[in-house]
Amino acid sequence: MDAMVSSGLDFEHMFALAPVSLWLEDFSQLRRLFDGWRAAGVSDLRAHLEQDPEQLHQCMASLQVLRVNQRTLDLFAAASQEELLRSLDQIFRDDMLLQVGNEFEALWSGALEYSNQTVNYALDGRRLDVFIRVRVLPGHEATWSRVLVSLEDVTPQMRAQAQLQRSERYARGLFEHSPVSLWVEDFSVIKRLMDEVRRQGIRDFKTFIKVHPEFVDRCMKEIRVIDVNQQTLHMFGAHSKAELLNQTARVFRGEMHESFAEQLQDLWDGKLFQQREVVNYALSGEPVNIHMQFSVMEGHQDDWSLVLLSLVDITARKQAEAYLEYLGKHDVLTQLRNRAFYVEELNRIRRKGPWPLGVLAIDLNGLKAINDEHGHAAGDAMLRRAGEVLAKAVEAAHCAARVGGDEFMVLLPGVDERGTVAVQERIQSLVDMNNQFYPGQHLSLAMGRAVCQAGEHVDEALQQADQNMYQEKKRYYDEHALDRRRQWPAAG
Repeated sequence: MDAMVSSGLDFEHMFALAPVSLWLEDFSQLRRLFDGWRAAGVSDLRAHLEQDPEQLHQCMASLQVLRVNQRTLDLFAAASQEELLRSLDQIFRDDMLLQVGNEFEALWSGALEYSNQTVNYALDGRRLDVFIRVRVLPGHEATWSRVLVSLEDVTPQMRAQAQLQRSERYARGLFEHSPVSLWVEDFSVIKRLMDEVRRQGIRDFKTFIKVHPEFVDRCMKEIRVIDVNQQTLHMFGAHSKAELLNQTARVFRGEMHESFAEQLQDLWDGKLFQQREVVNYALSGEPVNIHMQFSVMEGHQDDWSLVLLSLVDITARKQAEAYLEYLGKHDVLTQLRNRAFYVEELNRIRRKGPWPLGVLAIDLNGLKAINDEHGHAAGDAMLRRAGEVLAKAVEAAHCAARVGGDEFMVLLPGVDERGTVAVQERIQSLVDMNNQFYPGQHLSLAMGRAVCQAGEHVDEALQQADQNMYQEKKRYYDEHALDRRRQWPAAG
């Protein structure tokens, strides 16, 4: 008897002072409620409760709390057990009801012990995430008249988890919707390949990859793309990540081999952050000029298993730069080289040749008369026609330039007298063809030529070509009984 009393006192003492919330409850009314539903033919408890939600409240009302411990009062901010029991409707409410059905299903299925993650509310309004364990005590299996319920407050853990999830969603949102293309890649295999090269005693990696370009190709194939963002799909014209990642060989090709070799060299030298301009290709085949930033992520410096690449499309900037460079060397109206390029090319030839140098000085006949009679738009049209002729007649390796209003020069390095005559005749032939295609005003060019041999003065050849051009121009006006201030002759 003393042992039993002692045992009872120990249980009372442990129940009262337990560091977790303990509830001693009577589920016998719930047991009788379930028996009645079974007798009425209910076999699926969840369907029964969903059909009539009021049945769930009936289950809740059938539970009788017999006793709680001090930790429970502290957790739920209750001054006494009586206050707590009067306020159960404030504790078990809202989203808690979404979870309690799972607990009732466990009992319905014959489980005498189960656990569940749920939500309760303290009397001061705090939302409590709790982990609940329920056990029908031994000797009460038939009636469920004594059930021990323990509640563990996991609110801090759940809040931390929720914060982590919010942070992950925020980071994912920043990644997915970044205005620049982002690639997450794994370079760990490349790291192992390069380490193996070091172990073989290779010290001059630059020479090694020149002798073994296949090593660069292999490394390119060993890049594992983990993820890309939405801007990447847009930049490369892919409808989905799978479509893009299955066709990376179409994206990284051509001159990418050379820039990737430079990237490997930097990695060999320990540069884990890099930036450079490269060319990739959209799935449509169009080149995409890119400013790339490459960084091995913090904590992954030893194996390169996590690498972040950001790609900014600079195609428009490159096109603008190319156009500005073009403008710096070309005449906008005729599309020929401009005077600045002509002077630069002439100086280069003076220094380096090749010799001989053929020179053609060309002037557009009658431009002033056309401007006076028909306006500058008509004059510009004639200049464009002259540009078309010279562009077709003069090979790309040579220089045809507009050096003044109606003045053109052709430099033919490495071309002798015979070749210079051939170019002059080709120009005249194209002028004749041009006049057949353009009705109205005739295109007429006055041309003079000269050839400068090695050791001779280039300026003398230029002056000779200019004089020959003016003699040709004078013959033209003499034949037409005109001077440059009079009306331009009609076609025919």
